[in-house]
Amino acid sequence: MADSRIFGHTSQMIGKALDVSAKRHNLISGNIANMDTIGYKPTDLDFNETLKRAMGDKEPDYLDKTHSKHLSSEDEKSFSMNGENSEDVDIYHLDSVNIDREMMNLMENNIKYRTIVEMKLRKSKIMSYAIEQGGK
Repeated sequence: MADSRIFGHTSQMIGKALDVSAKRHNLISGNIANMDTIGYKPTDLDFNETLKRAMGDKEPDYLDKTHSKHLSSEDEKSFSMNGENSEDVDIYHLDSVNIDREMMNLMENNIKYRTIVEMKLRKSKIMSYAIEQGGK
């Protein structure tokens, strides 16, 4: 952001939350797209933990670099994908993706995304009001 005194920590957090939500949406969509793929393991990320890491928490200890240019992007380090199998997965059959669970995850992520966008709109409205009233 241009000036942290104007936009503050909240705007930065909102931007990171939108990034995490978009990344999770892509993972869930990929799970749904691959529901007929034999042996596919669905992936997902924990929104809260990923957002904490994106906001500057310490990098996990379990990441090892085999080359100095690997994992160099700041944005990619903050996202964590965990493979997840349903309780009754048989990797040789087509039931590794539970469509009900994926649609529930998609709906939950959509609600979070819309809430974050609403927060961003309200923050912008407050800024607009302050500028408008400050010019009088």
